[in-house]
Amino acid sequence: MGAPRSSPAGPPLSAGPGAHSGEAHQFRWLKTGCQFRRRLLASLRRARHSVRLEFYIFAPDHTGQAVTEALIQAARRGVRVRVLVDALGTDSLPAGFWIPLQSAGGEVREFNPIEFRRFPIRNHRKVVVIDEQHAGVGGFNVADEYTGDGETQGWADTGLAITGPVARVLAAEFDRTWISAEEPKRWFARLRRGQRPPAIIVSPELELLLNGPGRSLSAFQYRLREDLRTAGRIEIASAYFLPTLRQRQSLRLAARRGAVVRVIVPGLSDVGISQRAARHLYAGLLRAGVEIYEYQPQVFHAKMILADGAVYVGSSNLDTRSLHINYEVTLRVTQPQVVAEGRALFEHFRERSRPITLPAWLASRNLYQRWRDALAYWLLARVDPYMTRWVAAGPR
Repeated sequence: MGAPRSSPAGPPLSAGPGAHSGEAHQFRWLKTGCQFRRRLLASLRRARHSVRLEFYIFAPDHTGQAVTEALIQAARRGVRVRVLVDALGTDSLPAGFWIPLQSAGGEVREFNPIEFRRFPIRNHRKVVVIDEQHAGVGGFNVADEYTGDGETQGWADTGLAITGPVARVLAAEFDRTWISAEEPKRWFARLRRGQRPPAIIVSPELELLLNGPGRSLSAFQYRLREDLRTAGRIEIASAYFLPTLRQRQSLRLAARRGAVVRVIVPGLSDVGISQRAARHLYAGLLRAGVEIYEYQPQVFHAKMILADGAVYVGSSNLDTRSLHINYEVTLRVTQPQVVAEGRALFEHFRERSRPITLPAWLASRNLYQRWRDALAYWLLARVDPYMTRWVAAGPR
């Protein structure tokens, strides 16, 4: 796939396998970790030909063991099973964890072993493809903390299960990443050249937007920029919220022209420095009329953006790592029922969140807290991308 060019017309487009084939997509929101786990295990038990799993985190806990056992049983039935995990995200796995699956005929690869030059670039995707017919994307990883209802237990998260042509497109993308896991020079060269994958038009109602390392705008950023420019209603749920300067300007301009702009971020976060960096941005957004809410019941890990008649769902947060460093996958869907259900899910989260008001926020922050938030922002928005380019793209 070619690299997008910076132009007002937006990124180049490409058609994936099965695109515009006339097949309809069927969608189902996965609103809790319990739903995700049940659907994943059921899909693995029904698999007949192929299983492709791509996750950032795969833990050796009860959930990880249950998924691994289902993979082993699928491999023993003659299903081709391939699992691609990130080396950093799975560093808790004990030695030999994958041996039973490999002995049954399954294949496992680690993306980017933990080495100095490779360390900064991670594969943050969460993708499931079964028999090239059924697929799923979202924020869920394979670990116990994602199992629950997001209120009384387990992290709050979202995902989307899809049946239809996009499964073949995601399968083809998985295959490319599978190969690149064995040939890291490919993505090192891509990082140096700043190449970014184009938007893939799967059907009139669905686009696949891929993020990877690079400083230029990705297809995800192009699409989002266009949507934010004209939308009258913008709703963002982001576990790690650190939008670019241009994205913050777009949100402020939208609010000032009268659009409803709402952002849900964690009240409880698994990454404290990210939460502090996001809080550094609150005052400027609130002054422009952006509404900010902090989700209260559990750790908030959702990744979803709604802009009028479009919803974005996948692994990508609105932060520096997702936008410019990590490998991510996002779907942009315009099917009305999917958008309506996504909006209802956003409202479900908002009702369980604490609204942040400008006077109360300013009054609650002392000098030390403001300094700490500013330092966190500087480290994540400035130092992290600079160090990534220096470490990963330097001489090898």
